[in-house]
Amino acid sequence: MMSSVLKVAVITGAGSGIGRAVALAFLADGYRVVLAGRREAALAEVLGAAGEAACNGLAVACDVTDAASVQALFARTRTAFGRLDVLFNNAGISAPAVALEELPLATWNAVVATNLTGPFLCTQEAFRIMKSQDPRGGRIINNGSISAHAPRVHSAAYTATKHAITGLTKSTALDGRDYDIACGQIDIGNARTELADKLAKSSATPEPLMDVEHVALAVLNMARLPLSANVQFMTIMATKMPYIGRG
Repeated sequence: MMSSVLKVAVITGAGSGIGRAVALAFLADGYRVVLAGRREAALAEVLGAAGEAACNGLAVACDVTDAASVQALFARTRTAFGRLDVLFNNAGISAPAVALEELPLATWNAVVATNLTGPFLCTQEAFRIMKSQDPRGGRIINNGSISAHAPRVHSAAYTATKHAITGLTKSTALDGRDYDIACGQIDIGNARTELADKLAKSSATPEPLMDVEHVALAVLNMARLPLSANVQFMTIMATKMPYIGRG
């Protein structure tokens, strides 16, 4: 198992939810962590929650749909820490649950830009650093979703992007082999976050939730592997959520 000492991770969507939990777990484990997100105040709050480990964190405002913003994020990472060992492509959005034919094109485009183009842009920049650094290589972990396997009703945009992330994960894994870049995907179902709590309270039939800390630990365990080993796909979910079969 690789030591996390002096290793560097970039986590997108780090200001809330799964990204927040993962950022705190990586900081607690000794990583130097670049927290990326649109809201600087939220990123600062996460660093504040990290306690003494906050000294190993760097908050960078970034819009993953904007190529220049993504380039600036990775340039800041390289300048501050000199290398990149882990990228967690986590930033994502959903769309209102409406009938497929009523989904506005602008909403579709926004979901695709954030959930698919964003991870692609970040992966490009990670490749540029990981291929050229010494020692060479690194690991990219994509946040898929249970929706990468089974959609919910009225979720065409979100589901389509999460299926596409699986294709990006496979292509990244293949293209990274010659450069010691490993790529895997974690598919998450019903982690307890502020957003999930709101959805559960508003639903007539709320689904079981699991502690988001379990997700953070799973991502950390994927990252801890030596580059000679890779978790290609992992599914972590609330045990009793309605995903495996009927009933």
